[in-house]
Amino acid sequence: MFSLLGIGVLIIFFNYVGWMPGGTSNGFLLLGLGSILAGIITATQYH
Repeated sequence: MFSLLGIGVLIIFFNYVGWMPGGTSNGFLLLGLGSILAGIITATQYH
């Protein structure tokens, strides 16, 4: 859960500052948001 949240935040941050390969892209933003969403889903589905 924490890994997915952290990876999502890092992807969005790196996309924002332009450190991603190929420059900034909406695909990287969606990938970061998807990772954060997966982390939230993992947190709420844990038993």
